[in-house]
Amino acid sequence: MTAQPIPFPDAALRTTPMPRMIRAEGQLRAGFISSARGTALSTLFESGGYRLKFPRGEVCEAVLVNTGGGMVGGDRLAVDFQFDEQTAAVITTQSAEKIYRADGQMSEIDIALTLGARSHVNWLPQDMILFSGARLSRRFRVDMAADASVTLFESTVFGRVAMGERVTQGLFRDHWRIRREGRLIFADDVKIEQDMAAQLNRKAMGDGARAIGTCLYIAPDAEARLEDAREALQDALCECAASAWNGMMIVRFVARDPSTLRRSAAQFLSRFRNADLPRVWQC
Repeated sequence: MTAQPIPFPDAALRTTPMPRMIRAEGQLRAGFISSARGTALSTLFESGGYRLKFPRGEVCEAVLVNTGGGMVGGDRLAVDFQFDEQTAAVITTQSAEKIYRADGQMSEIDIALTLGARSHVNWLPQDMILFSGARLSRRFRVDMAADASVTLFESTVFGRVAMGERVTQGLFRDHWRIRREGRLIFADDVKIEQDMAAQLNRKAMGDGARAIGTCLYIAPDAEARLEDAREALQDALCECAASAWNGMMIVRFVARDPSTLRRSAAQFLSRFRNADLPRVWQC
């Protein structure tokens, strides 16, 4: 008995973009209100394989779950969360989000947060891991009241170092816009494309970095807490620095080893917030 080899698909077929209909179109919309028992969910809409789970605990903790296990080119996720007056919540992800190699189309993530008066939100997702050939466009928009406060943390890993991966061709585009009382107070754009490893190796850009992270804290006491932040960074394992101005504070992290950035950021976030990280971070 002999086995017949299966012919490999034609090269033209392998490079044909996947139809739009089989790409993931995810949406998460949620509203949060203040109740006698604390912050509670008021509305929730989920679609496209994305879910929002709420582990039991003392604080309102929402966990984003991607049942697809990652994103490929053409996948889209739109997140829209509304926080009413005097609400407090922690938003995180079940695990690191993986952005796989694309066939030319972009993976797109759009995040919109609206914060009412005296609300406080901690946006603390786990790592975003880009594979070689990934193409990601992420847009982050926050509209907040003057006396609201928000802590935003995002970290991006360029390839799995433990697997010997090196991210060469690809695209990473990150776009942040924060408005307080309708006025633009923070704008940040990052674009790394083509040979991303070569760009990150440049001295003025990453000096060999394989992971980058940003923590933005906006609150009435942000500038007064700058020394608290620097003290929380004292024994960090990676390059990092903090600065504050105009009612906001920003901390940047950069590391050649993604695991050192994760440990340093986790330590900082716990110390600065004087609170444990979401439980899923330790799973």
